[in-house]
Amino acid sequence: MTALSKTLRLAAATVFAFSLASSPAIAQTAEQSAEAALRAAPVWDGHNDVPIQIRARARNVLADFDFADTTGTADPENDRGAMHTDLARLRTGKVGAQFWSVWVSTDLPEAEAVTAVLEQIDITKRLVARYPQLELATSSDDVAKAMRAGKVASLIGMEGGHSIANSLAVLRQMHDLGARYMTLTHSKNTAWADSATDEPVHGGLTDFGRDVVREMQRIGMLVDLSHVSEESMLDALDVARAPVIFSHSGARAVASHPRNVPDSVLARLPANGGIVMAVTLPAYVSDEVRDWSARKDAEEARLKALNTGNAAAAKAALEAWEAANPVPRATLAQLADHIDHIVEVAGIGHVGLGADFDGMSSTTEGIDDVAGYPALFAELARRGYSQADLRKISSGNMMRVMRMAERHAASEKGTAPVEYPVGHLDDD
Repeated sequence: MTALSKTLRLAAATVFAFSLASSPAIAQTAEQSAEAALRAAPVWDGHNDVPIQIRARARNVLADFDFADTTGTADPENDRGAMHTDLARLRTGKVGAQFWSVWVSTDLPEAEAVTAVLEQIDITKRLVARYPQLELATSSDDVAKAMRAGKVASLIGMEGGHSIANSLAVLRQMHDLGARYMTLTHSKNTAWADSATDEPVHGGLTDFGRDVVREMQRIGMLVDLSHVSEESMLDALDVARAPVIFSHSGARAVASHPRNVPDSVLARLPANGGIVMAVTLPAYVSDEVRDWSARKDAEEARLKALNTGNAAAAKAALEAWEAANPVPRATLAQLADHIDHIVEVAGIGHVGLGADFDGMSSTTEGIDDVAGYPALFAELARRGYSQADLRKISSGNMMRVMRMAERHAASEKGTAPVEYPVGHLDDD
């Protein structure tokens, strides 16, 4: 082919491509763009609390629990709304992979917490086994296989380091049972790590806490830094040799809750390779919601003091205050603002989704349950995110993170386990 022929063919191809891109019949709406992205890369969500809902509502008995449709599960008598998750809505929401959280209360003594988490791992596995639409996954290859089959890859994430009772042996056994991440703390400090929502006592991670991070990465368990203090985040990043995750957190610059990730940490994510999975819990999304909650708490304390010995009067007065001061709602736009900020500081390769559905009593407007992800992706498309960007946010980034963590663990095969004597923290 002559040089002239090549030039003419290139010009013709350019004109054709331009005509397609500019044709009204071909142009995609934001909703169509979201649909295309989620069809190519279904959502991989970092945190869902269905297992604790089964524990609270059904005492871990599946016989009378129908996961096909949970829209009718409201329980006003026990102050529980309907669940946010079921098989039908997972399909509508284009969810292809889910970390199911095996959380138990930090109020439990640590030995009891270990038992309770084992029960939660068991109920998660039994739930997955009961429904062919779900498939247990313990590796990135498992996730990819389940997604190709149109199933929801189901992974297990432990929420709270209290669940290992200060024992690396317990940690290793939890990994053997299928747990693929552990959040270092929940709402309270552990003996080796400070929480974001407790008074700091360690100044971040202790030496043992740093070894927890090392051992997690040695065996291929993702280090989850949601819920930990800023100092603990930074200490973990100092030690980490594989990507960390924030399974359900926002950007603190957008909403100032201490559970969110500060810019000092976001700026370090590119070097680490980690990911912040944007949360939808309203107080983490919106400062207006958080401010309202603080004002309500203050008013409740004031009314109780004014009505000592008359709980009914205090309750009635608080209800009147709430009627006159309705709670604001976090919005889909505010949630997208968190994603924008994470991308601005850390980059498009370091953001994902971790909604925290079934772990909250209220939701962000526009994404009220697991069926709402397409609406969020349409909002992102309207903001100019490309198809490639949307696919990274939905699951591409999380797949990269897990594969990198697995490669690191493979490189550590010859490294001996970190050892501590039984009861080592009791000696302090």
